[in-house]
Amino acid sequence: MQLAEGQNFIGNVMLRTLQKEVKVGSGGQAALNLSFEIKGSIREDFNQKNWERAYNRHDNIFRIKIEVTLKSSRKKILHSENLRKASLFWTRNPKLPHRIWALIIKDDTSFYPSSIEEAKSLLFDVEKRFELKSNNLQPGNQNICAGIRVSWGKHYYSEPSELRAESNKVELICTE
Repeated sequence: MQLAEGQNFIGNVMLRTLQKEVKVGSGGQAALNLSFEIKGSIREDFNQKNWERAYNRHDNIFRIKIEVTLKSSRKKILHSENLRKASLFWTRNPKLPHRIWALIIKDDTSFYPSSIEEAKSLLFDVEKRFELKSNNLQPGNQNICAGIRVSWGKHYYSEPSELRAESNKVELICTE
């Protein structure tokens, strides 16, 4: 896929269910896994050379807001908001050949990547698990899909952006 300079998109979107059937009102849960990647110029520009330039201009925190809405037909059944952050800092780690490095904060856990590719993967590759309570579902066949919205602000190496995508539909059979 050929992109214009500065263009970003959400790719490899996949919604999966671990079970096809769930009993409504039983207090059970249906587990869904959503995965996708943020691709384009933001991923390419998130590199050590730009980290150092941004750090020198006091632009040392990059935040990505990720919103996911699970829908059955047009009815919202679950909404989730998450933040991912990259904090640029001065390091004296002798294992790293660079003085400015990134600490990635994902799901309230800090990760210290050992390579630039690992930092990109931690920040831009999303794998999320959702538990749907069977009480929120109606009896019958439910076609569930995920609406995704990703946004970030202006930084030295990026313009503000908002991306949207929709996942495939998975069928969930809800019995009484």
